[in-house]
Amino acid sequence: MPTASKKVINAWAMYDWANSAYSLIITSAIFPAYYTAIAPPQVQFIGRTYDRAALASYAISFSILLMAVLSPILSSIADYKGNKKSFMKFFCYMGAMACCSMIFFTKENVSWGIVASIIASVGWCGSIVFYNSYLPEIADEKDQDDVSAKGFSLGYIGSVILMILCLIFIMLNDKMNLGWGDLPVRLSFVAVGIWWAGFAQITFKWLPPSKPSEQDLQHNIITNGFHELKKVWNQLKDNPQLSRFLRAFFFFNMGVMTVMYLATYFASDELKMGSTELIVTVLIIQVVAILGATLFAKLSDKTNNIFTLSVLIIIWIAICFFASKVTTTTQFYIIAFCVGMVMGGIQSMSRSTYSKLLPETKDTASYFSFFDVCDKMGTVIGTLVFGSVGEFLGGMRNSVLTLMVFFIIGLILLLFVDMKKDKIVAA
Repeated sequence: MPTASKKVINAWAMYDWANSAYSLIITSAIFPAYYTAIAPPQVQFIGRTYDRAALASYAISFSILLMAVLSPILSSIADYKGNKKSFMKFFCYMGAMACCSMIFFTKENVSWGIVASIIASVGWCGSIVFYNSYLPEIADEKDQDDVSAKGFSLGYIGSVILMILCLIFIMLNDKMNLGWGDLPVRLSFVAVGIWWAGFAQITFKWLPPSKPSEQDLQHNIITNGFHELKKVWNQLKDNPQLSRFLRAFFFFNMGVMTVMYLATYFASDELKMGSTELIVTVLIIQVVAILGATLFAKLSDKTNNIFTLSVLIIIWIAICFFASKVTTTTQFYIIAFCVGMVMGGIQSMSRSTYSKLLPETKDTASYFSFFDVCDKMGTVIGTLVFGSVGEFLGGMRNSVLTLMVFFIIGLILLLFVDMKKDKIVAA
């Protein structure tokens, strides 16, 4: 299949520009800093007292687990009906509205901030599975590394631009003593929702409709998604390279996503970094990640996907080891720079590697749903382990060392993947 026109590729990549504002401002930067600043060390939530950072970890785990259950159902319907774009819109708007509702997230209403963050996470996760599944439909295999990297690069650029605008507004309130309190912070959450839904219109206008599956629906449309997952699981026996890659991905991505979601809480609780320092750290990661996604795509062109991913994972292992020993803000900034270099690269390369290993099929949403379930279940386990180890076994430094184990297992499994093997045709 030839790669789609530049207009379509740019429209697809612009969804990264649109939704990455959520990833940066809500997941990694302003929301965690604000939450840490206004929430007490022990938070009452639905009848139980939680450690502040652990509650954030559990909220992320719950939202992702919810989508791990729902995405097979939704992907099945999208594949059968050929309406990926409609589902993408639904979850986009759900997440954007949840971000806007965070205007009501105050010191007196911490529980609402947790609930809204869960809904926003569901919206983000739900839209991404359909977004990712478009990649093999719009890009030829030889172009998928570059197209995937373009999406991540645009995402990092767009999110940094909005973050800087939000920070200017927040700092003006502080410097000029405007007396607005935390309102500028809460308005930045509203800005995320508007940015996300607004720029997504470019994607929704130019991205072509997906093609309905040519296969007859053999089960109830609600349960068919789980049968599709079972079918994909069975077909993995005939595609050992894809199976081996998914096993490796499950473990190393567990570490990546946990770092992405919880690094800010680690810095706040273990290093006592203030809100400004935390936000500077996240900006370092985002800016460097633009370079990292492009750099490792070029390395893959010169070598291959497996070699490039192996290099990335080895760097991640080193990052976890040194992060567990870090004691100063300067040291953490250095770690953040290294995380930025590999964050975009490993996410972009994982997506394109999986796409290249797919069998020839039109049911791409089902296959990407399987990929998404692996992603989400790994993230659920990773964030739960991180939160539990930190809460019950001596702090978050031990949690970071646990992540290092996940990366080591992922690296060992990845070394058994051979990209040169011929792909099969899906049944």
